[in-house]
Amino acid sequence: MGEIAIESLAEEMYQMVAEYAGKRNLKAGDLTKAMMAKHGEGTCGKEDCKGAIRLLIDSGRCVYSYLGGSYIQLPPKPDAAP
Repeated sequence: MGEIAIESLAEEMYQMVAEYAGKRNLKAGDLTKAMMAKHGEGTCGKEDCKGAIRLLIDSGRCVYSYLGGSYIQLPPKPDAAP
């Protein structure tokens, strides 16, 4: 079984963050554990997950939030009232 593409992992992580938006704050470790459980440690390692998270943050699809801990969330909508 080959390794999963970083872009595919990033997309799955994004879907997970979007699904939990407003319900639960997810940490990087939560996303990593979920992807490793889903795909198996032989296919998906910690370094793959770190790369996928970096891709999400660098692309602006997700942002880090600090709420007593470091969480990954969707960025605030630009049209949201201040």
